[in-house]
Order: sequence, then structure tokens, then C-alpha cells
Amino acid sequence: MASHRRPKQPSRARVTVLTTAAAAAVAISAQAANAAPSEKPSKDEVKAKVDKLYEEAEQATEKYNGAKEKQEKLQKEISTIQDNVARGQEELNELRDSMGLAAAAQYRTGSIDSSVQLFLSSDPDDYLDKASTMDQLSAQQVDSLKKIQDKQRELSQQRTEASDKLKDLASTRTELGKKKKQVQGKLAEAQKLLNSLTAAEKAALAAEEQRASRDAADRVDLGNTGSASGRAMAAFQAAQSQIGKPYVYGATGTASYDCSGLTSWAYAQAGVSIPRISQDQANAGTRIYSQSDLKVGDLVIFYGDLHHVGFYAGNGQILHAPRSGTVVRYESINNMPFQFGVRI
Repeated sequence: MASHRRPKQPSRARVTVLTTAAAAAVAISAQAANAAPSEKPSKDEVKAKVDKLYEEAEQATEKYNGAKEKQEKLQKEISTIQDNVARGQEELNELRDSMGLAAAAQYRTGSIDSSVQLFLSSDPDDYLDKASTMDQLSAQQVDSLKKIQDKQRELSQQRTEASDKLKDLASTRTELGKKKKQVQGKLAEAQKLLNSLTAAEKAALAAEEQRASRDAADRVDLGNTGSASGRAMAAFQAAQSQIGKPYVYGATGTASYDCSGLTSWAYAQAGVSIPRISQDQANAGTRIYSQSDLKVGDLVIFYGDLHHVGFYAGNGQILHAPRSGTVVRYESINNMPFQFGVRI
């Protein structure tokens, strides 16, 4: 027969705990429901942040370009020194061989003199000092020994120079890697922000940029300001031929460009060699501090650290490679902080 027992009632303490927990849960839910959701940044706010990141990326790009240029220069210098050392060692070997042949000839005749014996058994660096007290050296022997001594000293200096440059090259490569990571980090952060936009917002931003570029192109007036030198105009026209090519950091053409890559490439087409990076291009000619004095083909330098450069296109417009995500295009000179022009 089944037993009929009353179910065990929860203790008063347990009921109190459960009631308190339930009340807390309800309160938290109510707070969450009443809390204002985090606001998504507007299209314009995203654009402002992205523009700032692109500016920082370009700053790092010009430093990257400088480190890359230094690396290439060091590699050429090291190669030259190593070639000189190799040739110098051959010359030293030939000088030693000639002395050795002279000694062998004297040995065969049994008339090897003490000066040659001394040379063959000691360091040529101090040979002349030791032999100076011996009046037994012919003029030809003295000349040969001095050449050997000079060549050894020259080779030692060149090897030291090569060693120093190799250390410099190693540190430059490290710096290059750091700058590359900085650029890539800024670009990745900018892309992440852009990816947060809706398709409609991205389309609206693209349309704004295209409209601004068309307006700038319409304002270009090459006949209003006169041109600088014939070569400056030739460089400007070369840059015009690259309109629409994408901006890529570190690029010098012709598939893509960064800002100083475009200007250095364009001037090269006009037969003029200018430095690779914008900070050096800023010192490549006569500075022009008034915008009203600029002529078509002049370089235009922007920002306090001189990290951006383009061509003056007349009527307050420039032609340049702006930043990642854009192409070579016209733009108002007032879109960036103007520093000065440079007439090559």
C-alpha cells in the first residue's frame, strides 16, 4: 500500500535566497532594457577617422621609403667596397709574388741578401722601420715594399668600412620592417572601419570623392598661371598620363604610385632626377611660399613634417596620388595644410 506523505516544504531561508536572486535578475533585465544602445558612428565620423589613419599611414610610408632608399644605397656601397677589396687583394698578392720571385732568383744564385730575408720572415708593416738601419735595399725593393705596406693599410680600412656598413644595413632592414608593419597596421584599422559601413554608406562616400575629383578637374586652368620650365611642364604632363592609377604605399609606377613615387617618376620622364621621398624633394629646388606665385609643374609640399607632395595644376588645384583607396587625381590645394611649393 503506497504511503501518503506530505511533500517536504523548502526552508524559509532557501525561499528568501531564491526570491532575492529572482528580484536581482528582474532588476538587471530592466536596466538592460532601459539602457541606451551604443550608437554606431555616422558615415562622416567613420570618414574622419579613416582619413586620419590614412594620413598616419602616409607618414609611415615616407619613413618606410626613406629606410628602403637607405638600404639600397648601403647595398650598392657595400658591393663596391667588396669589389675594391677583392681587386686590392689581387694586387697585394701580385706584389708579394714579385718580391718572392726576386728572393727565389737570389736564392738560386746563393746571393740572397739580408734585406730580402728580413722581409720574408717578418711583418711588412714594420719591415721598413727595421730595415732602415740596413743600407742594403735597392730603390726598386723600397718601392715594392712601400706599395705592399700601403695596400695592406688600404685593405684594412676598406674591410673596416664594409663591416660598419653591414651593421648599418642590418639596423636599416630592421627599421624597414617596423615601418612596413606600421603602415599595414594603419591600413588594416582603416579598412576595418570602412567595413563597418553599410553598402549605401560606402556608395555615398565614393560618390562624394568622385564628385570632388570632377569638380577639381573642372577648375584646373593650365593657361591661367603660365608654366614653369619646359621640363616642369613635361613632368606634369607625364603625371597627367597616370590619372586613374591606384595609390599603393612604396610604389613608383607605372602600375601604381604613392605620392612621392608619382612626382619622382614624372620628373624622371622629363629627364630630371629628383630625390625619392617627399622630405628630400622639399629641398630639391627653390621654395615658393605664396600660393599665388606657384606655376604649373611646381611641386607642392603639405603637412608640417612634409610627408605629402603633389604637382601644382593651376587655379588652386593639385595633381597627386592622395592615399590608399584612391587613385591619381586632381584635388583642391586647400584640402591639406599647404607648406610651400618647390620649383625644380
